Amino acid sequence: MHEYAARFADLLEQVAVKVRSLTVDRVAKFIKVAGLGIVAATLGLTSLAFLVWTIFGALEIPLTTAGAFAVFGVVLGVAGGFLWFRRSRNGT
Repeated sequence: MHEYAARFADLLEQVAVKVRSLTVDRVAKFIKVAGLGIVAATLGLTSLAFLVWTIFGALEIPLTTAGAFAVFGVVLGVAGGFLWFRRSRNGT
C-alpha cells in the first residue's frame, strides 16, 4: 500500500510541474519582457525629449525663441508632408 501512495504523490507532482510549465512559467517570461520593454521605451522617450530640448536650446542662442520655433515648425511641417505623401493609399 505504501507503494501506491508514493506513486500517487509522484503523479501529483508531475501534474503540478506540467501545469506550472504551461501557466506560471509563460506568464513570468511575459512579465519580464514587458517590464524590460517599458523601461526601454521610457529611456528612449526621455532621451528623445532631451535631444529635442537640446537642439531647441542650441537653435535659440543664435536665432531667438521665435526663430527656433520657426525652424522646428518648418522641419516638422516638411516631415509631416513627406509622411503624408508616402502614406498607403490602400487604407484610406
